[in-house]
Amino acid sequence: MDTPWAFLDGFRGKAFQGSWPTLPEMFKITVSRYGERACFTIYEPGRISLSYNESLKIVEAIARWLHSKGIRKGDTIALTGKNSPEWTVAYLGILFTGAIVVPIDYQLKLEETELLLKTSKAKMLFVDEEKHKYYAEAPGGLTQVISLKKGVGTYIYDLEGPEAVIDRAEETDLAAILFTSGTTGVPKGVMLTHKNLVSDCYLAQGNLTVLHTDVFYALLPIHHSYTMLAVLIEALSTGAEVVFGKRMVTKAILKDLKEAKITMLLGVPMLFNKVLAGIMKGLKAKGPIVYGLISALMEVSGFIKKVFRVNPGKKMFGAILSQASLSTLRICICGGGPLAPSVFKKYNQLGLDFIQGYGLTETSPIINLNPVEHYKETSVGKVVPQVDMKVLNPDERGVGEIILKGPMVMKGYYEMPDETAAAFTQDGYLKTGDLGYLDDEMYLYLTGRAKNMIVTAGGKNVYPEEIENEFQLFEEIEQILVRGFVLDKKMKTEGIEALVYPNPELFKNGAGNTEADQIKKRIEQIISEVNQRLLPYQKIERVTVLDTPMEETTTKKIKRDKV
Repeated sequence: MDTPWAFLDGFRGKAFQGSWPTLPEMFKITVSRYGERACFTIYEPGRISLSYNESLKIVEAIARWLHSKGIRKGDTIALTGKNSPEWTVAYLGILFTGAIVVPIDYQLKLEETELLLKTSKAKMLFVDEEKHKYYAEAPGGLTQVISLKKGVGTYIYDLEGPEAVIDRAEETDLAAILFTSGTTGVPKGVMLTHKNLVSDCYLAQGNLTVLHTDVFYALLPIHHSYTMLAVLIEALSTGAEVVFGKRMVTKAILKDLKEAKITMLLGVPMLFNKVLAGIMKGLKAKGPIVYGLISALMEVSGFIKKVFRVNPGKKMFGAILSQASLSTLRICICGGGPLAPSVFKKYNQLGLDFIQGYGLTETSPIINLNPVEHYKETSVGKVVPQVDMKVLNPDERGVGEIILKGPMVMKGYYEMPDETAAAFTQDGYLKTGDLGYLDDEMYLYLTGRAKNMIVTAGGKNVYPEEIENEFQLFEEIEQILVRGFVLDKKMKTEGIEALVYPNPELFKNGAGNTEADQIKKRIEQIISEVNQRLLPYQKIERVTVLDTPMEETTTKKIKRDKV
């Protein structure tokens, strides 16, 4: 059977040399196949769209301009800003000169951004309007600052340079340096080559079919490896369309989904939990009889889908999906953190092909993906082709640290040889830092991060993420973090505590003592309910209700080290 990347053989030796094309070569191959199709689209409020042909013209003009300003193969150029067509053409334009792109989280403070510019030795910066003035006036080591917004400084779409012979990158050359979250102290820059990103993009399609007619929704921050690969690069490899979302607000998201006829929705657990909570709330409002009937039909639909691999849910619940603006979706993918299996199950029961994936910035990032035709609700997916994955020192449950090799594994950490060496085993496997186990079909089940593991008085290993998953469908809880607290210093044993930030939308009618007591009482009831479902050694013993939210990354993960 042909692989999804078999068509590349027709271009090998002509459009590219070697095992995989570089990102610019991949983009040009797609343009030759689907040049007239829409490539980058935004609604503001009317539809503005660039075709693949138009995008290539802009990208090549940017590359010529950069070359005319002295940018050469191997130079680093930084890019920071909100998701937009301008961001993506800047990204490609940098790569078309043979330079290395350094995508930076636009939500970082100025001093944090400056630290990354300095660490990466960036020669130029593409930047949004909010920070443009600051960098244009105080460039430091930057030779140019280019604006991603029309009417502010040198605008990206106005760049043009003379024809030139540009020394292009090869597949083993660096394409990007991605700084992982937690940029205090010495930042860690993950070095990804063209081969890393392109191989990962195509190999992931071994577990998931992507069509040239698909419409991807770029909602999560595009500087992050998850959106960069699973939305942008996946779309560019197949000729699909990318629609840029502006705000992480449920109402705006649902409007975009409907208007743009999105078929591929990639999100984080928080997004999918909120959308599902809205659907279930609407169903409950119809009364207990109707709700009971729909719930029973959902069970039947899920059973048929799972056992017979036929999907009746889309027809059965068409009206519900349409009302929720989800009727055009072909596939939903959840990544960036663990999702409760109950949420996964409900989406599939409603007739949506809903799957999970797993990966790290260090792996470009996708290494596991649940195939639609054979998904497992409690797994983060099947190992993608050409990945050699193992479990290091498994315990009696088969749980150990996940290690792997594959063409998508990073070159190392930028100018950090000791940290790079520490990230690999002696025989060259990348240590993920994640704990889990594999089944006999090579599906991965994660239990948590090695550094978060709690050791109880009974000597049991407890994984906080497994406990946190149990709270995902309680709308009263906005955030929960489970961690160990020291029970016995000498014996190095821990108890289990939960930090809870209640949903401010549900508790916003004044903050008197009476209300605070009611909130605490309700949170304790929920903890008690979940404790009954947990194993004896997993039970939460201490609860702290917080007044302010815990700090999060841009993919909505709680920064555990900041709590």
